Amino acid sequence: MSQSAHKNYTPDISTNTGEGLTAYTVSFVLDADFSSLPADVLEEGRKSMLDGFGLALSGSVARSGELARAHLQAVAAAGDCTVIGSDMKLPPRFAAFVNGVGVHADDYDDTQLAVAADRVYGLLTHPTATALPAAFAVAEEVGGSGKDLMLAYQLGVEVECKVAEAISPRHYQHGFHATGTCGTMAAAAAAMKLRGLDLDTALQAFSIAASQSAGLRENFGTMTKPFHAGRSSESGVLAADLAAAGWSAAKEILESHRGFFQAAGGGYDEAAIRGKLGAPWTFGSPGVSIKPHPSGSLTHPGMTEMLRLILENDLRPEQVEKVRVGTNHNMPNALIHHRPTNELQAKFSMEFCMAILLLERRAGLPEFTDEVVMRDDVREMIKKVDFYVNDEAEAAGYSKMTTIIDIALKDGRVVSGRADFGKGSPANPMTYEEVADKFRGCAEFAKWDNGKTEDIIAIVREIERMDNLSTLSRALSA
Repeated sequence: MSQSAHKNYTPDISTNTGEGLTAYTVSFVLDADFSSLPADVLEEGRKSMLDGFGLALSGSVARSGELARAHLQAVAAAGDCTVIGSDMKLPPRFAAFVNGVGVHADDYDDTQLAVAADRVYGLLTHPTATALPAAFAVAEEVGGSGKDLMLAYQLGVEVECKVAEAISPRHYQHGFHATGTCGTMAAAAAAMKLRGLDLDTALQAFSIAASQSAGLRENFGTMTKPFHAGRSSESGVLAADLAAAGWSAAKEILESHRGFFQAAGGGYDEAAIRGKLGAPWTFGSPGVSIKPHPSGSLTHPGMTEMLRLILENDLRPEQVEKVRVGTNHNMPNALIHHRPTNELQAKFSMEFCMAILLLERRAGLPEFTDEVVMRDDVREMIKKVDFYVNDEAEAAGYSKMTTIIDIALKDGRVVSGRADFGKGSPANPMTYEEVADKFRGCAEFAKWDNGKTEDIIAIVREIERMDNLSTLSRALSA
């Protein structure tokens, strides 16, 4: 599908007929029930849910988490909803904000995979960072069950991913961060489902959420990137609350010629969303990618292949003369920090990701710190990495994250490899136990209680059996 295939304007269809695109989307959310979730979709949802809770724990000790809690301690009333990794309790919208910031703080959270050929694989949204905090906060407040939480979370992910797939690619290409924009509608979908809004009220909630859509890619590599996720999660909850209180809004916010798709993207592909919600569910196809490293998802095929080459050839840092890493031209547009000076920039630096694997043979949360980024040996190894646009990778298309690596050694040998997808993608998925191991690493990074860590892993594995969320809330609270 070329960009020209995206409609500049689709005529409004009255929501009174139930046929408008916004009405279709909101009706899907309100009509869905737990029985509509296939077993494989539930299994993938459990993995991403566990992943999200673990990232909220590790993100709680990030500087952004500290600042967010301090801000809300000063301005927000007390509430009943868990601020993960702390003893703080807040109203739902603010708990969603802090936890959303936490999930995305380390850029370690799951990633939507694009379907259309004109999209860059892995460059749409981070669905759990916006959907899960909103669903968890509102489910806590209304006394929801594990099934209620899972359904609301799945609906949030589904709406966010399909909206992101439908909007014209220029939305992302021209600087919008889709997690911050489309994520507001994920959070609104989860909140409206849990609050049991009627169609008329839910349409207005969705519209209020869309008017709060924001987030600019220029802020990648700063605390404002995770702020986008937190704010979008909060905004969706706020939208549902305002609509329930009687706040008015337009009811055709997606398809209107002054609505979200036109204003934020200049067009959209209606066929990417109409008839596609739950058919198939995003977690079933094309799937959601869980990250093995706390860095931009576009680094992961290269990191997976680099680690394989290092271990199979027993490569040592002192052997390396030069490293060439070739990708399609879209990947350097996101991996913009070629000489990073802090941990946030390092997450969007192919050069750092290659260098740290050569030096440490791992790249987890302890490696993505300011101190490590500025180490002399890291700085020197980064200089040896040449990140460039490769013709073969470009020809492979944007439906893959093709990464071609050539490691020139001082003895004259060249060790080479290619990867199209990274560990954690549907092509090379993590099991629940592998995600649990990642969760344990996040919890350890946050110095979390081992007993609570194992409790959370066990609870999420059977989340649908929980009559209420009190046990999970206690395990996630200090």
